[in-house]
Amino acid sequence: MLKLQSLTLRRGTRPLFEQVSLTIFPGQRVGVTGANGTGKSSLFALLRGELHADSGDVQMPPKWVIAHVAQETPGVDSAAIDYALDGDAELREVEAALAAAEADPEHCGLKLGELHARYEAIGGWGARVRA
Repeated sequence: MLKLQSLTLRRGTRPLFEQVSLTIFPGQRVGVTGANGTGKSSLFALLRGELHADSGDVQMPPKWVIAHVAQETPGVDSAAIDYALDGDAELREVEAALAAAEADPEHCGLKLGELHARYEAIGGWGARVRA
């Protein structure tokens, strides 16, 4: 679970949150809304470890990963779909391993089968549609 206890976060002298406490349990879905400048991005930067609370405590399981999309993306030469897919490191790793195995004339059929099974397990066939 994600737990904030008596959290205070300031940007400069301006308080964004003061003495906030909340608990979000696994499986719960939560939306964060607010006008520009109210602290949404700062809250997520705090959860990702990029900012530190002025006071209070943030508790999150160590294996949890906070995924996010930057507000602005860098200029790149690749297509937008490829940029989105590049964010899935496991997908790209399996795709590269499949390409290498298929290009090797002496590839092991068993290895190729294992890679295709892994690709299926991670949802590789539907990745472009989701992206």
